[in-house]
Amino acid sequence: MCCDAAGATRRCLRQYWGVATNRPEPSTRPPRPIVGVKPSLIASDVDGTLMDDDEHISARTRAVVKSLVADGAHFILATGRPPRWIAPVVEGLGFAPLAVCGNGAVLYDSDADRVLDASVLDVDTLDWVAELAYRVLPGCGLAAERIGASAHDAATPQFVSSPDYEHAWLNPDNTEVSVREVLAAPAIKLLIRSPNEHSETMRAALAPHVGDRADITYSTNKGLIEVSAHGVTKAAGVRELARRLGIDDRAEIVAFGDMPNDVPMLEFAGHGVAMAHAHPDALAAADEITATNNDDGVALVLERWWG
Repeated sequence: MCCDAAGATRRCLRQYWGVATNRPEPSTRPPRPIVGVKPSLIASDVDGTLMDDDEHISARTRAVVKSLVADGAHFILATGRPPRWIAPVVEGLGFAPLAVCGNGAVLYDSDADRVLDASVLDVDTLDWVAELAYRVLPGCGLAAERIGASAHDAATPQFVSSPDYEHAWLNPDNTEVSVREVLAAPAIKLLIRSPNEHSETMRAALAPHVGDRADITYSTNKGLIEVSAHGVTKAAGVRELARRLGIDDRAEIVAFGDMPNDVPMLEFAGHGVAMAHAHPDALAAADEITATNNDDGVALVLERWWG
């Protein structure tokens, strides 16, 4: 789609949702009116969006999600988390949704604990990207996310890391192996970690070398970038789940997010909503800016239809 056509499509979708094209900054945005057309599908990022900074889902958010599901709408997760990290979200919501995991690489049925589909980086591509990473980002460490038939498939070591990989989060559930073993099996994503760098700087340095052989994104700016198979994005995952649910019109989709890995999804959805604290790329991609994840930003929007 050319730029002019894409822009026209976005303008039409904004008119569909009753959204002004010229958007004020979050601090000056007036209260938005009730929108009459109920969406059929809501896709939400998890960390920094659906969950607060303590990784809890508020009672208010849980209640509005319960209402929309009872009304026949679909609520799905769209997250960088792998399936094995979805259980706390299910517990917080009080029901088990379908999920787009691994930034779009995995479609997961959390109710049945079943992986529906997965897109992986093959071993040759893993080797090639790793060689580039070591050359362009000297001193970096590598880890790989793999996938089995379920969230906790014991037959598949799902998160393996090299000895020089420094984790970006507490309580990692990795298996430490050699670099050769990290790259020895297909993976839904390759994680590249340089603790003293910014993720944005890392992506900018590596992306021109990778080209369209793989896709690079990040969900934190703390020196961690994530490499997936070409074409793997949250948008692609949401599009496929929407198709499976019989939703063909993206104007029926509302999406929430806060980081660069959410940008394709925010642009794809009929109505993309960024959190007030979101990365500038997410703010620029969104049709609307809501409150922060600590201030029930997701619930504030959904209550227009299910308040």
